[in-house]
Amino acid sequence: MTYVVTENCIKCKYTDCVEVCPVDCFREGPNFLVIDPDECIDCTLCVPECPVGAIFSEDEIPEDQRDFIALNAELAKAWPVILE
Repeated sequence: MTYVVTENCIKCKYTDCVEVCPVDCFREGPNFLVIDPDECIDCTLCVPECPVGAIFSEDEIPEDQRDFIALNAELAKAWPVILE
């Protein structure tokens, strides 16, 4: 299981989640962040840090946000790592 950034992050881009990530799994795009599922270690530290409630575990993601699972995986391959 991995964590996924969803729609609430679009045009928001708080980076509180990035600050607590022990493995640097966040990637930065032009209008939101994504989580690289290959890097995420399921530590859950980012979830309570997200002020807009945009991060969910794959198992708990709302049905209308499930497309973000594939979108995070795809975009994480192209977008650069964000460290702060």
